[in-house]
Amino acid sequence: MSYKKTEIYNPEITDELIGKYNHILKKLGENPDREGLVKTPERAAKAMQFLTQGYEQDPKAILTGAMFKEEYNEMVLVKDIEVYSLCEHHILPFFGKAHIAYIPNGYIVGLSKLPRVVDVFSRRLQVQERLTHEILHCIQDTLQPQGVAVVIEARHMCMMMRGVQKQNSITTTSAFTGQFADAQTRNEFLSLIDRTSCI
Repeated sequence: MSYKKTEIYNPEITDELIGKYNHILKKLGENPDREGLVKTPERAAKAMQFLTQGYEQDPKAILTGAMFKEEYNEMVLVKDIEVYSLCEHHILPFFGKAHIAYIPNGYIVGLSKLPRVVDVFSRRLQVQERLTHEILHCIQDTLQPQGVAVVIEARHMCMMMRGVQKQNSITTTSAFTGQFADAQTRNEFLSLIDRTSCI
């Protein structure tokens, strides 16, 4: 029995991108008609649409769809959220982990929604600095908590594969609002994300 994977993509955009990738392959000196490359333009067209699908998604709607009234007012932390994005300068991947905390102010949100917000913003052409702030402001503006903290640690292929070619460099960005502006609260958050999990 043959295997068929069902995927839904905009056929107009897909066809146009296929043509562009065919053109790129020819300009690079390749033959897009050889066996190994025949389906590459289509695969690349679909991959690019998948990797940039965040443009069509609403991160605030994700949060508001799972907000619950709750009197809990201590820190909520979700750490080690996988991040995969594309650098807008070279369209090369950067990847790593995000750590997000917030202090509720009458509402909590379903825990799975925080990683989904990360995915929405990371599946766009990005720079790590803007990605950090977009996640922070989305949570702050939607939940109106007493504070939000976001830290992202990532490796950038544009630094590892080309340019300075530094293989072990890690870029860390952070942003804080509300109670996380207080050194004691911020240090508690930083201590928690640095702690090895006992799970």
